[in-house]
Amino acid sequence: MAYTLIQQVIIMFLLAFVGYLMFRTGKITPEGSKSLANILLYLSLPCVIINGFQLEYSHERLIGLLLSSLLSLIVLVMSILISRLFFRRNVIESFSAAFSNPGFFGIPLILATLSDGSVFYIASFIAFLNLFQWTYGVSLMTKEAKTSDKKGSFKKSSLSQSILQQLLKLIKAPFMIAIIIGLFFFLSGFQMPVLLNKCVTQIANLNTPIAMFTIGIYLAQTDIFKMFLKPRLYLVALVRMIVIPVAAMLLLSLVPNTWLEMKLAILIAAACPVGSNVAVYAQLHNNDYLYAVETVVLSTLFSIITIPVLITLANNIWA
Repeated sequence: MAYTLIQQVIIMFLLAFVGYLMFRTGKITPEGSKSLANILLYLSLPCVIINGFQLEYSHERLIGLLLSSLLSLIVLVMSILISRLFFRRNVIESFSAAFSNPGFFGIPLILATLSDGSVFYIASFIAFLNLFQWTYGVSLMTKEAKTSDKKGSFKKSSLSQSILQQLLKLIKAPFMIAIIIGLFFFLSGFQMPVLLNKCVTQIANLNTPIAMFTIGIYLAQTDIFKMFLKPRLYLVALVRMIVIPVAAMLLLSLVPNTWLEMKLAILIAAACPVGSNVAVYAQLHNNDYLYAVETVVLSTLFSIITIPVLITLANNIWA
């Protein structure tokens, strides 16, 4: 399992390198990278969520969905609290440590090491993660009276939009629409038309390549040498890649091993590096997205070691 995980992570780095080269050679512009970010948020990720629910309904799967939803919610709330404990004064670091990369990074790892049906168990994780990013995360990024330096520090202030406006945005959010569509097909037993299903699947398959291209594009705009000289980045990586996954592992140890595949899938999702959405949201909301992508890049580098070690350890303990 460890070798397969390492192999898949290396493939992702190669995809990021392609994005790096495309930007460096002028084939993709900064405006083009923003368009790719919109494709990720509004098209490919919703299709990933819908695909996760494309399974035949059964009582056991329904129980698994409810249990995985509860565990995912607890893990994500725990992640936010741990992140706030370490990074109360920095919006980029707080966002980065709190949210992993299960949609762009986790799904390929899960498909490479577990059964195809195991993605079903992290559909809720992805949904809740995007829910928290869309609400809590955006509230960090859009403070009215924020004072930002190059590291993204801020002062407390009121939200720029009313609660009603935020709720309306949430209802219209692409991931929320995707959840409703996915649940409809799963609970009703209706099958998506074949051609439509193939179309959704092909769009979902774009998710990882475009996400890694985007990371490579962001990397091409950073000073790599200076990035390795920033101690705070190592702290973010430590919390994101070690502290939070270990806490998640302890929580999941309470669940019976009859749900072993579900436990491993959720742990992989929780152990993923900083989600590239931190750079996407930072760019869309005029924050320091170059610092944000440095948290993504450094934690992704560490993931070559941390994810195989954590998942192998958990598999040996739980199996």
